[in-house]
Amino acid sequence: MDIKYKEVEAQIYNHQLWINETEPDRLKKIFDKQLIDSGFTIVHFTEHHFDLQGYTCFWLLAESHLAIHTFPENNTTYIELSSCNKEKLEHFKRLSAQC
Repeated sequence: MDIKYKEVEAQIYNHQLWINETEPDRLKKIFDKQLIDSGFTIVHFTEHHFDLQGYTCFWLLAESHLAIHTFPENNTTYIELSSCNKEKLEHFKRLSAQC
């Protein structure tokens, strides 16, 4: 993978939201697409399914990270995106408003 890096000011922008979807495969599909459509560079993805219930996944981005944590017992999922690229984060926010 040939990634070109540029120096940026030390600034992190955050976006948090709660949604009612808790199904891991659906969450991965939705948010992977939103990251790509927003222009983020995915460096790595990892996930963990908890024994009884619950799921956590994490995308390491060239621009920072996206983490998802489900709480199926409450039918809720917490999503948090941190990014040094405000334009990409704002695009992601517009897409995630549709969830």
